Amino acid sequence: MSHKPVEFYIAQERLRQARYSFNLALTATALSACISLIGAGLLLSGKVPEGTFTAVGGMATSVRCIQFAKEANDRLDKTLTEMKDGD
Repeated sequence: MSHKPVEFYIAQERLRQARYSFNLALTATALSACISLIGAGLLLSGKVPEGTFTAVGGMATSVRCIQFAKEANDRLDKTLTEMKDGD
């Protein structure tokens, strides 16, 4: 029995997950940028504690989302290498 169909479905699933991960990271990064801008506005308006908390929260979210997208991309690279080695 050939393992090619199973490998193909695994590759498809990883591609699907990577696509969703990228879209989630992009959306979360945009949202995080908005939160950071709100934080900057609060800082400039003199509401320092609220602004600091909001800005730091936005940046931390953005960093994690970028890491999440990179991990998904690394999994895709690994899958591609495995598929090439299997041929």
